[in-house]
Amino acid sequence: MSDSSPGGVRYLAPSQVAELLSIDVSEVMELVHEGRLRGARLGSPAKWRIEEDSLRGYIDDQVEEARQMHLWQQSQAASFPEVWGGGASYRPE
Repeated sequence: MSDSSPGGVRYLAPSQVAELLSIDVSEVMELVHEGRLRGARLGSPAKWRIEEDSLRGYIDDQVEEARQMHLWQQSQAASFPEVWGGGASYRPE
């Protein structure tokens, strides 16, 4: 399934990454070329491989981005009376 190097780094084929992310292999390679996934051509003949830790980091980043977007959407849905409490204002004398 995945390849390992002597240093303990595990690599996945682009097709495996594509399956895990539910995207096309071409999109995986685009992520590699953009630097969002770490990949290298390994072996003979050289084939693209993606570092498993890089994939984990990418997924973590996507989860955090989705969490922040959800919080932002919630904040946009809140009305000012809900946020600031009622309609009465406090005026010190």
